[in-house]
Amino acid sequence: MQSQKTSTPTPDQIRRAPKVLLHDHLDGGLRPGTIVDLARAIGYAGLPESDPDKLGTWFREAADSGSLERYLETFAHTCAVMQTREALVRVAAECAEDLAADGVVYAEIRYAPEQHLEAGLTLEEVVEAVNEGFREGERRAREDGNRIRVGALLTAMRHAARSLEIAELANRYRELGVVGFDIAGAEAGFPPTRHLDAFEYLKRENNHFTIHAGEAFGLPSIWQALQWCGADRLGHGVRIIDDIQVAEDGAVKLGPLASYVRDKRIPLEMCPTSNLQTAAAPSYAEHPIGLLRRLHFRVTVNTDNRLMSGTSMSREFDHLVEAFEYSLDDLQWFTVNAMKSAFIPFDERLAMINDVIKPGYAELKAEWLFQQAVVTPALASGSAAARG
Repeated sequence: MQSQKTSTPTPDQIRRAPKVLLHDHLDGGLRPGTIVDLARAIGYAGLPESDPDKLGTWFREAADSGSLERYLETFAHTCAVMQTREALVRVAAECAEDLAADGVVYAEIRYAPEQHLEAGLTLEEVVEAVNEGFREGERRAREDGNRIRVGALLTAMRHAARSLEIAELANRYRELGVVGFDIAGAEAGFPPTRHLDAFEYLKRENNHFTIHAGEAFGLPSIWQALQWCGADRLGHGVRIIDDIQVAEDGAVKLGPLASYVRDKRIPLEMCPTSNLQTAAAPSYAEHPIGLLRRLHFRVTVNTDNRLMSGTSMSREFDHLVEAFEYSLDDLQWFTVNAMKSAFIPFDERLAMINDVIKPGYAELKAEWLFQQAVVTPALASGSAAARG
């Protein structure tokens, strides 16, 4: 009998496996039905579809364009319905519920407070509403028999000029549910060095931050994020593959930046399905995550935008299992990588790894020991005759 350590995990096992999510946008993960409800409540008439199923399909098709800029346009509709305290609480609570139902035990969810001020909320009111929603979602998940812990990452938009203000906001709420800072938006023309004052402030305050880099733009974006800005993690970082050469005989040579990223164990927040949609990778089988995992980079698996990509953590793992024949041991490796890279204190990360993640995977890997042997009627009658 083949042990579960070496066999392919089933979709059900993948769903039940404890998972850790570091790169997920709050405004990219709404339920289509919630968007319709919220639009109706505020009189927003801009939705392309009023039926939730058709609306969900529209988001996926609009995002599946091969262009990061077109992909980002879909967020105009989700942000439009996330302008009140009640909407933010609802969206955040449902986010936590949905992730917990998918087996996610720890998540860092990012959003840009500056994009939720059109109805008169202050930056502080936005943060407090989202935090309230996350706590409510954690509570509902517990009632459903699931466990999840959610931390918030406050995002500044790289084309705007409020990054220092948002960094200061993240620092003020660092003991109240906010675990770090991020910048996001189109990379081309908006290098991370435009926001050096925010990153220098966060470093002085000993706070954590990640930077979207190496998704639609190449190695210079990654280099600036690390060497000029001092990022703790790289949001996507998929273009690090441009600094790795693979010869015809399979020999691999890392360039200086790729070597630095691997040697320093800098976490890469990989989002496979999203990368396919924005043409950062041609297919799951050709996604750089396969090579980077073999080379032992600090790779993590993430969803990016669950609505636009029609995905979940389980679906991301499903695709990788199909493309690379990953085992539960591989999925555990990705999950432990992510937990090691989270922005909560070391002792809490260690406890999550030792008390939640490893036991969860050990239980799944041991299930083969308790599978019922299949006995055919012919074998059963033969066995009975032998006993007689």
